[in-house]
Amino acid sequence: MIICVLGPTGVGKTKLSEQLAIKYDAIVINADAMQIYREMNIGTAKITKEEMSDVPHYLFDIKNPDEEYSVYNYQVDARKLLDQYKDRNIILVGGTGLYVKALLYNYEFEEKSSSLSYEEYSNQELYDLIKERGDSTDVHINNRRRMISRLNSSANHGLKDEILYDNVLFIGLSTDRSELYNRIDKRVDEMIQSGLVEEVRNLYNKYGKVRSLMTGIGYKEIIEYLDGEFSLEDATKLIKKRSRHYAKRQYTWFNNQMDIHWINTNYDDFNSTIKETIDYIDEYM
Repeated sequence: MIICVLGPTGVGKTKLSEQLAIKYDAIVINADAMQIYREMNIGTAKITKEEMSDVPHYLFDIKNPDEEYSVYNYQVDARKLLDQYKDRNIILVGGTGLYVKALLYNYEFEEKSSSLSYEEYSNQELYDLIKERGDSTDVHINNRRRMISRLNSSANHGLKDEILYDNVLFIGLSTDRSELYNRIDKRVDEMIQSGLVEEVRNLYNKYGKVRSLMTGIGYKEIIEYLDGEFSLEDATKLIKKRSRHYAKRQYTWFNNQMDIHWINTNYDDFNSTIKETIDYIDEYM
C-alpha cells in the first residue's frame, strides 16, 4: 500500500508519517521539493536523524543546493523506489503537490522540466512558463488556478488524470486556518532562534544565489536581509507572510487535484490524530 500524508506546511505531516511508518513497517519517501537538498535543514523543517529512528527514509538530502533537480528527476527516482519496494508498505510524505502527481499519475516530463513545484512560483513565473510553451492566449496572469491547471494538462498531454498504482490512499492533515497561521508564525520564530540566519549565511557564502536558495521560502528573505535590503525583523515578517500564502495555495492544490481524506490535527492530543488516521487506514485495508 502507498499511504500519502499530505497537507500544508506546519500541520504535522512529519510526525504522523513517522508513526505510520512504524505501525505499518513501511519505508518513507520524501515528497517535499526543498528537502531534497543537503544542508538546507532549519528553513525546510527537515526531519532529523533522531526523528527517523530505524525507519528507512529516501530522497532526503540527495543533492547539493547548487545542483539541478527537476520534477522529471524526482519522478524517475521515486518510481524506481516504488518498484524496488513494491512488496512493502510505503509512506509518501510532503507538501509538494506536483511531485506527488508526477510520481503517481500519468504525467510525462522532459529532463528540462521545472526543478521546483508550481506552488512555489509567483503568478508572473507561472505565466512565463506558459508563454514559453506557446499556450498563453486565453490565460490571465491573475488566474493562478487556471495557469497551474494549464501547466499540468500539458504535463500529461491533456489526458485525463489516472493513477498508475494500486492501493494508493491519500490522507491530508488540516486544521483551523487561524490556528495554522499562528503555528506557522511561531515556527518561523523558532527557526530564527535555532540559527536560520547562520544556516543561510553559510549556504550563501558557499553557493551564492543559486536557484534553490532564491526560491525556497525562508532562504531568499534571509539572503535579502544579508544583502542589506531588509532588517531581520522585516525579513522575518515576510517569511511568515509568504509561508501563510504558501499554505493556502497548498490547500487549494490538494483540494482541486486529488481525492483526499482530510483529518483535523489535534495539537493538544496528537495521539488521537494518529489513532483516527490508523482507524481510517485499517478500514480501507
